[in-house]
Amino acid sequence: MKDLIVDANFPRTLDQRVYHLGLRAGEVANRIITVGSPSRAESIAAFLDATPKLFRLTSERGFLTITGRYKGVPLSICSIGMGYPNMDFFVREVRECLSGDMLVVRLGSCGCLLDHPVGTVVVPKACVAVSRNYDYDFGTGQSTEPPYRISKPVGADPELAAAVKDGFNGQDAQAKVLTDVINASADSWPSFYSSQGRQTSFPDHNQDLIPTLLASVPGLATLEMETHHLYHLAASYRTAPAADVPSLSPDPPITTTPPHLQLAAASHAPSVQPLSPSPQERTHAPPHPPPPPLQPAPRIRAAAAQIIFASRTPAQAQGFITPEMVTRLEKWTGEALLRVLAGFHVDEDRLHPTEGSVWEVAPAPSPK
Repeated sequence: MKDLIVDANFPRTLDQRVYHLGLRAGEVANRIITVGSPSRAESIAAFLDATPKLFRLTSERGFLTITGRYKGVPLSICSIGMGYPNMDFFVREVRECLSGDMLVVRLGSCGCLLDHPVGTVVVPKACVAVSRNYDYDFGTGQSTEPPYRISKPVGADPELAAAVKDGFNGQDAQAKVLTDVINASADSWPSFYSSQGRQTSFPDHNQDLIPTLLASVPGLATLEMETHHLYHLAASYRTAPAADVPSLSPDPPITTTPPHLQLAAASHAPSVQPLSPSPQERTHAPPHPPPPPLQPAPRIRAAAAQIIFASRTPAQAQGFITPEMVTRLEKWTGEALLRVLAGFHVDEDRLHPTEGSVWEVAPAPSPK
């Protein structure tokens, strides 16, 4: 890692590492399971192949990426923490480290707003966002503004979500699976408690929020903190034509300390890097013309699976899942999602090159 940041607009280092996740091209695969906690990531990574050796990278900002293969298929597991901002860092920075398509399934926890037991696994077909309205006068409660806003729903990738649903409904099903429902993602970055209708000593004016949500959003079943932003970024992603990309300054704008990385893999030559060109590259014409753009353009395909950790209904007595059930279901759902992503067809020309990547498998030595 060099200590020079070459672009303040999209910070990355001279060796092409993105700023918050610390990754560069060839360290994260096209197929990704994203989770909140590092322990969940490690639990799922236990199912990955022994060869090649797993690549692990922990950034200073707490993002953990584990990349390897599952039954020979390149796959990454990314632990990103909680909330919209961390999901934003993850989706945008990984997208800039990948050629081809990006397939993401979020595996997380949720609260349930209907009478389904804890331990139920949910595959939401769409999400709405719930946000605290800062124009509302929370101090007095006297306002013409509503205290919370509810967005329109945004859908999962239908084919990927269907594959996730089928993956959980196999012969080894270990939990009730709830599908064809809507999830609500609360804006956890400013207010985890108020936007989920949780009662504290603060005047949040949210005592009617959950009934309002249920009345306003047909099919609503669950509440958590990240999935809407994943679905929204995936649905709105478009590869901008070159003419629409703003020009970059010719010189590196700042020098600062780069993210500290903990690497548990041997260093490797960088893979194909689709990020914007470095200052040196911008001053010299490439020796060969760039390859034609991928058609159709690269896309992000997103789905989610959620384990109901908590009941938010009086009928279920505000129940909470046990640690033993969490351990069992994380392993079952994690392995099922590995199978789903490994079996989900992606054309070879829409995958990141293997050469120079951490999932490249060295050829066996020829017999003498």
